[in-house]
Amino acid sequence: MELFLRSLSSKGSKNKKGGFKMKKALKAASLATILSLALAGCGGGSSEKKTASADATEGKQTVLELSIPEPEGAKFDVAAKAFKEELENLTDDQMTVKIHYNNALGGEREVFELMGMGSLDMAIQSAGPMGNWVPEFNMFDLPFLFDNREHAHAVLDGEIGDELAQKFEEQTNVKVLGWVENGFVATSSNKAINSVEDVKGLKVRVQENELQIDAWKAYGADATPMAWTEVFTGLQQGVIDGHSNSLATIQTSKIFEVQTHVALLEDRYAPGPISISKTTFDGLTPDQQDAVLKAAAHAEPIGRQANEDKINEAAKFLKDQGLELTEPDKESFKAKTDGVYEKWAPKIGEEIIEKVKNLDY
Repeated sequence: MELFLRSLSSKGSKNKKGGFKMKKALKAASLATILSLALAGCGGGSSEKKTASADATEGKQTVLELSIPEPEGAKFDVAAKAFKEELENLTDDQMTVKIHYNNALGGEREVFELMGMGSLDMAIQSAGPMGNWVPEFNMFDLPFLFDNREHAHAVLDGEIGDELAQKFEEQTNVKVLGWVENGFVATSSNKAINSVEDVKGLKVRVQENELQIDAWKAYGADATPMAWTEVFTGLQQGVIDGHSNSLATIQTSKIFEVQTHVALLEDRYAPGPISISKTTFDGLTPDQQDAVLKAAAHAEPIGRQANEDKINEAAKFLKDQGLELTEPDKESFKAKTDGVYEKWAPKIGEEIIEKVKNLDY
């Protein structure tokens, strides 16, 4: 940690905007310190991670600390437990995983930063923050870029996904082991949405994300950025009229209590990386690394199926609660997105967007 702070201080002193960078650095360092104390309190201090190979030699169990943003039993937990069980099987219980729920160790961007510093071992979470380091990841916010799940999986599992993962590793010191998913989003509201005309003037909550704002403005809606913690109350009080999210989240967050309709718009697909700190990975023995890679490959299809199962369960649940689920005319929405692509394709990378569009799957 001293070396990390000294390095950042040196870089900040050479930069005219060093004060701003230093604040970010100190914030990240503080998060790392708090996390190390928290992990030490539950038996997973940084000293254990630094001596993972030594522990293996001495016959001690190596414990990997893993963060997910969801509660126990949710789709990412299914993937995390599949990874844990397979890792234990492959190593005769010489390696295991401690799962931390509900972003207990930090928000998703903070978790990536902590892994990059080697202060946290692993995470299974949304790819949302990854565009902060690799602009190409912002393509997952482009409207209707992916035709269906098979298309998205073919992108992630092939050359494009490998290139994205490699760029992210180079920029962050975080290694992507595989891809599960949040999947496609739906849009909740208090009126039926059957075409793009039905969202005209509708106050739709979006993430604090410029691309998402541009997309909903293109549809004709009143795009309203809002923190997730404010969404339920915002819907309840009429501050916003609707929002986009996965069906499973609409169920678990009880959005169904304050909305009457859900449109299966599926205009945006969100992957979820299974990732590990490169510092942690490099500190493992070759046999341990092989076990981690195999456990991730085992967990990937299980995690994807878990999301599909949760979505199907949520659809039935929401219908049982009296909500109307509609399948809007997607072409009417797509017809409004040319301006979004014209603005964002040069920023994200026109070449990779064309590769995705033209990929055979």
